[in-house]
Amino acid sequence: MIAGEVIDRAEVRVSRALVNFALDMVLLLLFVALSIVSVIVQFVFPPGVSAKGWHLWGLNLGQWCGLQFGLLSVLGFGIVVHVMLHWTWICSVLARQILGQRDVPDNGLRTVYGVALLIGLLMTGAVVTGLAMISIQMPPQG
Repeated sequence: MIAGEVIDRAEVRVSRALVNFALDMVLLLLFVALSIVSVIVQFVFPPGVSAKGWHLWGLNLGQWCGLQFGLLSVLGFGIVVHVMLHWTWICSVLARQILGQRDVPDNGLRTVYGVALLIGLLMTGAVVTGLAMISIQMPPQG
């Protein structure tokens, strides 16, 4: 590139395959990290309140649990992005090979299905979390 030359943004393209590969590698690394942290939380620390005061590499159990939730959240977001990037393929397989339809839904209908699925999943999570919040039992006092 010559000094002062402006790069035309239309010429800089990243292939879809490269984007998918990069996302898949990030998801794999997140899964491995989440697995390692989960094993540490489950098997290295003593259970519950008996872990009070214990530290591993400068982090206590609560901080390890926070790291675990953070990794899970980022992994979940990455999976949603992955499904969004493959949504046309998912709808095609569902329509043709599972439901036996000849025609694949158009872009608008696929978008509606995707948004409805996402809302349904979020609502299911909210309902389960709400039920857990109202159903949890405190230990007996004494």
